[in-house]
Order: sequence, then C-alpha cells, then structure tokens
Amino acid sequence: MPHFKLTVSALALALVAVSATAAVARDQVRMVGSSTVFPYSQAVAEEFANMTGKPSPVIESTGTGGGFKLFCEGVGENKADITGASRAIKKSEYDLCVANGVTDITEVLIGYDGLSLAVSRTSPFDWALTEKQIYQALAAETDVNGAWVANPYKKWSEIDPSLPDVAILAYGPPPTSGTRDAFVELVLHDGCKQLDFYKALDADKKAAFLTESCSRMRQDGPFVEAGENDNLIVQRIEADTSAIGIFGYSFLYENSDKLAGIPVDGVAPSAETIADFSYGVARPLYVYIKNAHRGVIPGLAEFIDEFVSDAAMGDGGYMQERGLTVLAPETLAVVQTAATSAAPLAAPAK
Repeated sequence: MPHFKLTVSALALALVAVSATAAVARDQVRMVGSSTVFPYSQAVAEEFANMTGKPSPVIESTGTGGGFKLFCEGVGENKADITGASRAIKKSEYDLCVANGVTDITEVLIGYDGLSLAVSRTSPFDWALTEKQIYQALAAETDVNGAWVANPYKKWSEIDPSLPDVAILAYGPPPTSGTRDAFVELVLHDGCKQLDFYKALDADKKAAFLTESCSRMRQDGPFVEAGENDNLIVQRIEADTSAIGIFGYSFLYENSDKLAGIPVDGVAPSAETIADFSYGVARPLYVYIKNAHRGVIPGLAEFIDEFVSDAAMGDGGYMQERGLTVLAPETLAVVQTAATSAAPLAAPAK
C-alpha cells in the first residue's frame, strides 16, 4: 500500500472501519514462526479449542526468520497475529514491521530451550563433543596447521583420534531458522574462539573475523540442511546411527526413547542443565503479538491468556511436560502482565 500522509479524516476512519470489518471475517487465530516454539504453540492451540469450543488456531512452522517476514507484512485479516521465535527480533525485522504499519508489538518470553545435538540410541559410539570439535566438523573454514582453509575434515577421527572413526554427517536447520542463528552464535563462534588462528589475531580484528569467517556452515556434504521440520531430522538420525541431529531440546525430550543427547563440553542437555545454564547452548524462546489485531480477531485475547497461563507456562504446566524449561515464578508473573496488557516492544538496538 502506498505511504500517503493523511490527516484524521472521514476517509481514514472509513478505511479503519472497513479493515476491522474484514478482519472479523476470519474466525481463527493465525500463528507462524519457529519450529522450536511450534510444539508449545500447538499444545496451547489444542487446549484453547478444548476449553472454549472455538476453532483451533492455525499454527504454521515457518522458521523464525520466515515467521518474522510473515508477521511483519502488515495489519489485516490476511496477516499473521502472532509469531514464535527462538531468538529475539532483529532491528532489521523490527524496521520491516514498522515500514509495513506493524508498529505496536508485544514481546513475550515463554521460557528457555537447549539447542541439542543428538544421536540414535542404537548408535554404537559413546558420543561427547566440545564446541571446538563441533566447529571443526561443521564450519565452512577452519584452522589447519596455522593456515585458514576450506574445511578438509571428512571423519570425526581426523579432528580427534578419540572421536568415532566415521564420516561427519549432521542434519540441521536452514538459514531461515532461529535454531540456525543460535547454533552459529552459541556453538560456532565459541568454538572458533578456541582455535589458535583466532587467538593469534589482533584484538581489534577478532569481532569482524567471527562474523565474516566463523559463521558459515560447510556446504560440501557433512552438514545437511533438513528444512524447518525437526521431526524429519529425528527420522534421519534414527535411520543412520552414525549421523547427528541439531534441534531444540523439546524434540530430544519427546523422542528420548529413540534419541540420546550428546554432552557438549562435558554437560548433557536436560531440563536442569538448561535451567541453570550449565549447559552452554541454552537460549530464550519468545512469541510476538500484533496488538492491532487484539479485539478484532475473534479468540485472540483468549488465546493469549491461555498461552501465558500458569497451566501452560508455569511449573508443572503442559509446556514443561513437553520439554520447555519454564520461567521462575516472579519472572512468569511479569511476563503474564506484559502479555495480557499489551506492553509495547521498544526498538531493538541491533
């Protein structure tokens, strides 16, 4: 829609009325976003429908980046009401929202997740990895004998003789996924910092080097993008006992009879190690609400109430039963107030 400067007029008010009338035509809440947040959103949607008798919200797993694109397209009955994210919104995404008229947003921290590496329980190997080893296996470039080169490693044992003597094969998320963003920031960057080549750089060059040289996944076979469907990754590592998968903790939790989490730097992913951050690959999870749709899209306010309820997000709630590491009670109370009162989101710094 062209951007015209309009004063408050009869025409503007009429357009608002038409927009509101059109929005009522949709009787289902629409939520998009993170595949990691998806299982929790789906659980809330089912509970909401059972309790209220209203149509179950439509929940789409589009990835965090894809979710923000859809969420920020604009305001109206054909636009998403909520998006889930496995990282905080970026300034570029916030600016896209504002440019398209999505200027009133509420951010809701729903809990914490551990970005998990896992293998089939039938794997014959005793897996344990460090962030440095993960970097050396999966990054596009690495340090070899003091030179920065395209990653040459084909087997885990080439990185460290104590690791399995099998081909490196990892199934993980695509670039549109917040899980991919988190993996780069929490694993690749930390692993790269442990390389001798990085340590030898001048201090004023290290930040740029991390961003430019330590952020790309290899594209020569050992790392395979498996799309936004984390269940597909589960199926693939079940079928190949030497492959590893990368996804949110909830998928490891839900498939714990089939999969085993790989300890990273000596700590295995669990609800306890994620909660106390002793597991170094923990991250926050969010949902973002389009406040212009409150009071217009039927059921949206009630769906938000259910999403942040004690029964859903609290200790012993059904999100925790699905693997979410829940917020402390005092933090949950603040989040609940912000969500239900439509607290505005300030523009992110970056």
